[in-house]
Amino acid sequence: MPSVAETVYKIPVPAGVTVTIKPNSNHTIVKGPKGSLERPFRSTTVKVQLHGNEVLVRKELPRKKEKAVVGTYASHIQNMIVGVSKGWTYTMKAVFNHFPIKMTIHGDEFHVENFLGERAPRTAKIAPGVKITVKGADVTLEGIDLASVSQTAANIENCTKIRNKDIRVFQDGVYITKKGE
Repeated sequence: MPSVAETVYKIPVPAGVTVTIKPNSNHTIVKGPKGSLERPFRSTTVKVQLHGNEVLVRKELPRKKEKAVVGTYASHIQNMIVGVSKGWTYTMKAVFNHFPIKMTIHGDEFHVENFLGERAPRTAKIAPGVKITVKGADVTLEGIDLASVSQTAANIENCTKIRNKDIRVFQDGVYITKKGE
């Protein structure tokens, strides 16, 4: 029974997903049909517990910032559960006016060639566990870890950032068009 001065988030665990919390720590492991994710939560005052078919994230007598930490932990665990059950997908689109952009993948780097007519390709780091598909001007990023997928999308978007030109005129780049499960 939660007390009046306690913040508790209850996260339901769907069928086919198992959550394991290491004893005496908040190290959480989530396994599902698409894979496995693990994350250490470093706060010693916020408790992550498994209670039946739900994960409880709780803090007794929280201050304002501690309430925020509880909500953040709950969101991370929810994103891990969605990731291992459905996965995360980001869709990006290449926009160019005069010079056609060519996008390729070389190992763990994403190359954008002929950007604004530049001779050297612009590169972006691909986070581990992210699968990228390029079809014409469309780029699809897929993975089970939301942080890795969104960071890779941000790296691609940032590598095509226009510098030292008027961005109202030069609107070329690779931009995120859709985020979701």
